Amino acid sequence: MDVTNTHQVVLVSISAKSSEPSDSNPEWLTNALLVLPICVAALSLLSLLIHGLYAKFLPSKAATAPREQTQTTSRLSTHVADLGGSTIFTFKTIRFAACLALLGLAISSTTLVQGGPRRDSANWIMRDGVAVVFLYAAVLGLVSVAGGVKSSKLCSTHLVCVLLASWILYFYRDVWPLCTFTLSPVDADEGWLIWTKVAVLSVAAVIVPLFMPRQHTPIDPADIPKEFPLTDTTSVFSMAVHSYCDPVVYMANKVRHLKLEELPVLSDKNYTKNLVNRSYPYIDPLLNKRRRHIGLSLIFDVFLMEHLELALMLILRIFTSFLPPLGINRLLNFIETGGEGAIVKPWVWVVWLLLGPMLGSLVWDWYHYRVTNVMTQCQAMITQLFFDHALRMRVISDVAKTASIPETESPVPSTPDRGSVAESTTIPKAGHNPESVSIATSSTKVQSIKKSTARVSGTKTATPADKAKKGTSGNLVGKLTNLVTTDLATLQGGQAFLQLLVYIPAQLVMSMLLLHSLLGWSIYPGLAVMAVMMPIPGYVAKLLRGAQVEKMKTSDSRVQSVTETMNVIRMVKLFGWEPKTSEQLNEKRQLEMSFVRKLKLLKVFNSLATKLIPLATIVVTYGTYVRLHPLYIVTTVLLATTNKTVIMKETLTASKVFASMAIFELIQAHFAGVFSILPNVIAAKVSLDRMNEFLNETELLDEYTQDNSLSIIESEIEEDAIGIRAAAFTWTVESDGTATPGSNQRNFTLKIEDEVFFKRNCINLVIGQTGCGKTSLLMALLGEMHYTSLTPDSIVSLPRGGGVAYHAQESWILNETIRNNIIFGSPYDEDRYNAVVEQCGLNPDLALFNAGDQTEVGEKGLTLSGGQKARVTLARAVYSSAKILLLDDVLAALDVHTAKGIVEKCFRGELLRDRTVILVTHNVALTAPVADFVVALGPDGRILSQGSLSSALAKDKKLESDVTKERQAIELEEKNLDETSVGQAPATKPKGQLIVEEEIALGHLGWSALKLYLGNMQGAMGSIPFWTAFVCFAFLAKVFAMLNIWVLGVWTREYEGRDPLAVPVVYYIILYTSITLISFVIYALAYATWVLGSVRASRRIHHLLIDSVFGATMRWLDKTPISRVITRCTQDIASIDGNFALSLYNLVDTVLLVSLKLGAVIVVSPIFSIPGLIVIVIGGTFGHLYMRAQLPVKRESSNAKAPVLGHFNSAVTGLVSIRAYGAQAAFRKESYIRIDKFTRAQITYWNLNRWIGVRSSILAGMFSSALGAYLVYGPVQVDAATIGFSLTMAAGFSNMILWVVRLFNRAEVEGNSMERVQQYLNIEKEPKATKAGEPPAYWPASGDLRVEGLSARYSVDGPTVLHDLSFHVKSGERVGIVGRTGSGKSSLTLSLLRCIVTEGNVFYDGISTNSVNLDALRSHITIIPQVPELLRGTLRQNLDPFSQHDDVELNDALRSAGLFSLQNDDDEDRITLDTAISGGGSNVSVGQRQILALARAIIRRSKLLILDEATSAIDFETDNIIQTSLRSKLDKDVTLLTVAHRLQTIMDSDRIMVLDAGRIAEFDKPSELLKNERGLLRLLVDESGDKEKLYAMANGTG
Repeated sequence: MDVTNTHQVVLVSISAKSSEPSDSNPEWLTNALLVLPICVAALSLLSLLIHGLYAKFLPSKAATAPREQTQTTSRLSTHVADLGGSTIFTFKTIRFAACLALLGLAISSTTLVQGGPRRDSANWIMRDGVAVVFLYAAVLGLVSVAGGVKSSKLCSTHLVCVLLASWILYFYRDVWPLCTFTLSPVDADEGWLIWTKVAVLSVAAVIVPLFMPRQHTPIDPADIPKEFPLTDTTSVFSMAVHSYCDPVVYMANKVRHLKLEELPVLSDKNYTKNLVNRSYPYIDPLLNKRRRHIGLSLIFDVFLMEHLELALMLILRIFTSFLPPLGINRLLNFIETGGEGAIVKPWVWVVWLLLGPMLGSLVWDWYHYRVTNVMTQCQAMITQLFFDHALRMRVISDVAKTASIPETESPVPSTPDRGSVAESTTIPKAGHNPESVSIATSSTKVQSIKKSTARVSGTKTATPADKAKKGTSGNLVGKLTNLVTTDLATLQGGQAFLQLLVYIPAQLVMSMLLLHSLLGWSIYPGLAVMAVMMPIPGYVAKLLRGAQVEKMKTSDSRVQSVTETMNVIRMVKLFGWEPKTSEQLNEKRQLEMSFVRKLKLLKVFNSLATKLIPLATIVVTYGTYVRLHPLYIVTTVLLATTNKTVIMKETLTASKVFASMAIFELIQAHFAGVFSILPNVIAAKVSLDRMNEFLNETELLDEYTQDNSLSIIESEIEEDAIGIRAAAFTWTVESDGTATPGSNQRNFTLKIEDEVFFKRNCINLVIGQTGCGKTSLLMALLGEMHYTSLTPDSIVSLPRGGGVAYHAQESWILNETIRNNIIFGSPYDEDRYNAVVEQCGLNPDLALFNAGDQTEVGEKGLTLSGGQKARVTLARAVYSSAKILLLDDVLAALDVHTAKGIVEKCFRGELLRDRTVILVTHNVALTAPVADFVVALGPDGRILSQGSLSSALAKDKKLESDVTKERQAIELEEKNLDETSVGQAPATKPKGQLIVEEEIALGHLGWSALKLYLGNMQGAMGSIPFWTAFVCFAFLAKVFAMLNIWVLGVWTREYEGRDPLAVPVVYYIILYTSITLISFVIYALAYATWVLGSVRASRRIHHLLIDSVFGATMRWLDKTPISRVITRCTQDIASIDGNFALSLYNLVDTVLLVSLKLGAVIVVSPIFSIPGLIVIVIGGTFGHLYMRAQLPVKRESSNAKAPVLGHFNSAVTGLVSIRAYGAQAAFRKESYIRIDKFTRAQITYWNLNRWIGVRSSILAGMFSSALGAYLVYGPVQVDAATIGFSLTMAAGFSNMILWVVRLFNRAEVEGNSMERVQQYLNIEKEPKATKAGEPPAYWPASGDLRVEGLSARYSVDGPTVLHDLSFHVKSGERVGIVGRTGSGKSSLTLSLLRCIVTEGNVFYDGISTNSVNLDALRSHITIIPQVPELLRGTLRQNLDPFSQHDDVELNDALRSAGLFSLQNDDDEDRITLDTAISGGGSNVSVGQRQILALARAIIRRSKLLILDEATSAIDFETDNIIQTSLRSKLDKDVTLLTVAHRLQTIMDSDRIMVLDAGRIAEFDKPSELLKNERGLLRLLVDESGDKEKLYAMANGTG
């Protein structure tokens, strides 16, 4: 907060009372300065001696290795390089030469000038003493040039101090007298020697230290960066004026757009890895043993020295803020007295007017430079800390810890990434998807935890109520997104807390001292009133904090909902849920904006309160000073001074009025500063509390528990054993391994009561029914589940020395190329790589892509099919060098002939020989021939059998039946299908690059983006009334504010030639108070009008953004990373809600103020029109240069944030894989890289602000100084009052012009968020719903489907994937669709829903789908994808998200889908309608998810139901139950299209469609197709292991 102008008014007003310095220098100061150089030199010598003794007798750190000297490098060049380069060496050489010259001049002065004997001690000290000092300086200079690196640096520092002390002495003795009328240089008798000495000393003591570049000192000597930014090496002067930004500004004004790569490189002190090393001992909850709050750790541990420096800068700012008004004060005094008695010449004060603002600006901008550096470093530290902390969390489903979610709470679609790590104790079912969120342990051979708390050490034990309260927090992705966007941005405003603690209190104390000197004890009643009224803003601050907390909660809810929704946006679109989901999000947005509105209006009230306190203080203080106060009566009686008009026997004169009023305005400004900063500090405190809670209250893996009791066992079993003995595993620490009765909470415990150890160097199978705990067994081995011992010799062992590879049940794919997904950071071995691709059956798939294995797969591998993703993930595990491979249901997503090829080529291949494979699978018959050891799990999570397959089947008759049926369904070699489809690859192959580069707006903020915001601010009354009201209120507020000054002027003129006792003081106090109050009220009305408009605009823009993304085409979603969409919906929306709205208001407000002030100045002093125009032109030029650089940097900064969020999202969804592979370090390194890019842009962004800030102040100083020189030395004679007013207004006006430029830039920079949002309002969209597109109410009455000439492609310019398909499916028919990978099965289902570009006609119940609105079409067709998505909430909310059905219908659907066949009614952990489902369904297995998705589809009662591999992850018995149920439970007019790999799934269909390369190869009844001996279906069935069964099914007899 800058209050320089107010200081000017204060000191100008009391200029008459100021006194000039005496006509002689103080003797004590003269004596002190005489010995100053000698004392400094003595201290320097003593310090060097102590340092030498310390280095000799005490051990020191190992010195850095000397630079290698090659034959072509001379010793001199090596020495010069060691000292920092030729430029630094030249400066040091010049300084050394100057020291020698000074020594020679000092000797000359002693021997030649003095000549005779010394007459006094002062001469002796001055001559001989200084000569000794210069001799010492020469020695230091020699060492700085010829010494080693350390000695040179040390001696250079001492030399600067010694020379500067000498320079101060000579400046005081010989230069300062030239600035006075009465003094003369003390050493003038030396003649030319003294001036030569002063000049040389100025070079050595001032110029060289200021302009010599600094030598870069690496933070990590083992990792010296190749490039350094100028901030690490530039001179002190360049750092002070921030000229290191000149190259950036110059380049930005030459090119159209400044790219990130063209910005200054990042300093190694800002590298994330170095910041981590510096901060983690204090802020990492696992390393911070003192359990200190993260905010306190950042202030007092990590950035202690920085905050001490900032406090010093604020104190210096207080003093430098008085320099400009002091110059005006002295200049006016000279003019008023006509120079009588003056000592200092007036040109000194003119120069002072230039140097004063410059010094103040240097201090102020250095403060902000350090603040922004600390803030940026803090952001990088915390961002990485959140990432690392997520890598320690246990995979826990984000479901409630207690009762089910209330039905009144609308569910929100959750992320398919399973990125939900909630602080919950609900126990996932056995099939819990581990690829949701978690991290790997280093070694998993551990003994039981006797009593574990998987929370960070030192946290309090939560009560059940607390746990229940915390248990409903959102998923990890949403929480991390909000923490690293909204909360980190909030911390920026909190950095001003030092101004509250240091700057403003010190300024207020100084103001009170000045007031006391003017008004005496009358200020104390005013202070008492101030103290009494202080609780008012305190109460408002409490309300602000509460509103901020509630606002952050609602923001969390919206951000998490948006994040989850965007992650399942394809499901939302396929189901036609866009309107209702948008409505749900808008309800959350409405609630959030209600708190935003409340928060902003409270800030208005807070501002009024802070303005009223100083006003009340003014009234009471003046009322005490004059006859307004009751004390006057008492004083009158006691002192018998009834003839007096004042209590204190003083007269309220013009000087006192102006001076005291100016100080009161200063107090008011500081109070406003307090309560404008306070809400930001409160918001930052709230955010820090949220961060602290996130770090300390989330459940961690057992490896990171407090007691650290995961001790490695060295006994009893061999080191390479893989298995478990006598242990129970749960998904949370709070579970004790026993199920809790009731349906509201599901608990699963994997119990190994005896032991299970897998065989090494062979393939082990883990088999069992759906939901029995097969995946949990792998998670237990990996250390992902909470481990409890059952006996003293309990053990879990998974040796990691040879490496572990993991294939998740749901394939985890990076947003990278196919090759990089397979290699996964391992060294590239071409032969091994080609063998892996061949054995995993990927060659045919790679042939489909133009870029082959360099094809980008997009987020979550969206360009790959489910089978392709599974094989890529398998290839990653096989390619790795890991000795142990954990494969979770790797064959589930593959057709049988592809799966058999994997078994034959990969599992029997050389690459898996002598490697231990633990394979979880439902394809028991297919994998049994390659298995050496089989572990069977029972439905209760216990080991049923282990050993041979026959023993497992003997103990589980249901499993035996499944295996028998599977054997009967196995097809033979894939070549049978390949032979018929040779040469059918698409004519045009897709390009390798999928993800498009993010668009960046160029130039200034576009009018269209600004118009979008302003146009949405208006209310129901329209734009003209809204803007008329706002402009009138804002204009009148400024007019009444300026009337205050007019009232003071009128009041002052009353004292001219009039008895002060006759002035109506009461009248003017009331008049001043009334006008002030009116200005306050009108200001509040203006700001409240703006607040209401900005809230309306924010709400509408968010609605437009959500609807635009919901309306986007599938192809646009494929090309656009969801992290970019989420960034728009979170970070950019937060900026529009806050910073952009505030910046725009400040700009409008300040422009009005400048216009009115300029008009007033021109009216009073017309001569100001020309200087004002010059200031506007120069300020505008600076502003233009600045904004050309700042805008692209801000845009690059915004774009650099999305990759950080994208990396979080990608890593969190694959945490188990990352931990299993031990790839945490690689992902941390990638996080470092992405954060460093963001930091690079942020540092440049803030430094450019400093660049314009210094230049603004220099311009203001030059303008004031030039005007002062003209008024003093010019031909026009002007009185002192006019000069004072003119100088004050000139300084204020010049500062304000550049402030307008900066506000304009700030609005443009923040408006970048509006541009980014607007970009997503103009994207490729699907056709909007129209009235004509609404189908009849009865539609569809049947499931009749007729397709005519259907061709399809994924983009307008993409290859055709379906070629002229024509067929007719009658209502109620069941049609099976088969074909190899890439034949067009999924493309056909998408084309029926118009999700891709189609040609031809599709008639659904007689109506062309092209004529029907998309939401109507998709809401009447139900598709179940291979990987279904579930929503966060209860099962009831998943099945019926919009509460349209009763429980009877829901339970019937679950029964029809086969869920109840998997569980008994007496199961305590059975799935019911009240069961809580985590985000993405991560607490149920994939098979269970498919069952629930099927039930959801049945509930929709669509006439057309499409199953796209919907039962691939379900065992054969359950599949049979589902198929039987579908045959009997579906309405007779429901058309069923089933895409399947299992022939028995579709063999009893009414008709079967065989697709090949996008064309229909066969389409008829199964019995008819089997009659064609050359048909594709006949080939598959004849070579099947269950030929007779399939023929019987086809003929209707099976």
